[in-house]
Amino acid sequence: MTKESYRMPDGFLWGAANAAHQFEGAWDVDGKGISIADVMLAGTKPWLNGQAPAKYANATAAGLATKHRLVTDQVEEGGNYPNHRGIDFYHTYPEDFALMKEMGMNAFRTSIAWTRIFPNGDEAEPNEAGLAYYDRFFDKMLALGIEPVVTLNHFEMPYHLVTEYGGWRNRKLIDFFTKYTRVVLERYGDRVSYWMTHNEINNQAQYFSDHLMLQNSGLKDYDESDAEELMYLASHHELVASALAVKIAHEVKEKVGNPKLQMANMIAMNPIYPHTSNPADQMAAYRAMEQTYWWGDVAARGEYPKWLLNYFEHHNFKIDITEEDKQILAENTVDYVAFSYYMSNVIGADDNPWIDFRLDKNHFDNEFLEKSDWGWQIDPVGLRWALNWMYDRWDKEMMIVENGFGAYDQLESDNSIHDDYRIKYHQDHVLNMERAVVIDGIPVMGYLPWSGIDMISASTGEMLKRYGFIFVDLDDAGQGSGKRYKKDSYYWYQKLVHSNGTEL
Repeated sequence: MTKESYRMPDGFLWGAANAAHQFEGAWDVDGKGISIADVMLAGTKPWLNGQAPAKYANATAAGLATKHRLVTDQVEEGGNYPNHRGIDFYHTYPEDFALMKEMGMNAFRTSIAWTRIFPNGDEAEPNEAGLAYYDRFFDKMLALGIEPVVTLNHFEMPYHLVTEYGGWRNRKLIDFFTKYTRVVLERYGDRVSYWMTHNEINNQAQYFSDHLMLQNSGLKDYDESDAEELMYLASHHELVASALAVKIAHEVKEKVGNPKLQMANMIAMNPIYPHTSNPADQMAAYRAMEQTYWWGDVAARGEYPKWLLNYFEHHNFKIDITEEDKQILAENTVDYVAFSYYMSNVIGADDNPWIDFRLDKNHFDNEFLEKSDWGWQIDPVGLRWALNWMYDRWDKEMMIVENGFGAYDQLESDNSIHDDYRIKYHQDHVLNMERAVVIDGIPVMGYLPWSGIDMISASTGEMLKRYGFIFVDLDDAGQGSGKRYKKDSYYWYQKLVHSNGTEL
């Protein structure tokens, strides 16, 4: 353990993070509609009875379900849809929040399931049962001294908006999203101060797969040759909706009397380093960073970068950026930047001067870094690098709302879980965050690692890919007692929080 540590500023948010579709379960309770997460099969065991329906048999045999989480046309009988069950947090949240309070957390990031409020997304009136549920949910958090940090759209948009409107390619979704945003902000804005619009909006830039395009933008049933243009078109509509959410937040905070109410964007930050000191590799890495994080430029600066407009023109992409859109973006930049951080990447140059970046193209292992069991490069220093890069570029306060280590954990006969690997991961990352705050002067509002408590993995649908400080006794098929057990990392994080960062 390192002896170097720093005390964080008073009021620093120490907590954890999760998402409604990954841990709530109760997928069809109290009027909830079907979300995009509800039609995603488990990655490793897509069919509970082992027999896929004929129309999905070829994809399953080809390994697509394992590789990308096969997306079904509807909820299919016999399908293993892990998000349907989660960890039953919908019912167990009072006990789970008590465990988090005992750990010392003063904040928790979650999301509102859009389909609990508007089951199909286009209703005239919201679902009161869903609104009432989150009243109880947030009130319980606040009674325990836990500050809610809330994402509006965390990979769980109504599936009806996909099948009926084509997802975010359709400009109509801006109105559906802003209506939903106004409803929940007016309902909870007196109690919830920290908000985010779209979770990891930039993930869709990295490579195209059915579940990623669906998760981020509700895109389904498109021609592969149109995928990139559709992604940019959908992203533009999402960014306009995000800017309008900022505008709504600023209006609502006056109405509900909460001057602390703030709205952020949220991006997945994974630094991209050049493979060598070759200037061509340097340029490739520089442009890859721009291609991956231009969403942050638009949200924080209020305009599209010139290189991207040139890119649209070169590829003859029709993105439908209106003059009204430009004004909305310019006048409603985010209040702070929220981001996830897990790993870094390395890229080399090719012979394309337009540098068409993809995660599966010209990428290399970093010889200086170790990997997790899922092949994610472990780069604690990269977190400090990323904080500096973002602050220099966007000049906004920042909040780390995901950072974690997915691993197989073993529940011992005495109900202990020894996860020193997770403790080491968080120690190293927290230290580099603290260096960024104290040495570099970066304004960081909080550290909310993923995930506090075990839940369903968004990328694979696995339960056994665990991130939490709290162990949940369930397997990939949802079998187990569901009981909660404290891991060794629980006690480590408890000391860290109580010392405000000094006891690493």
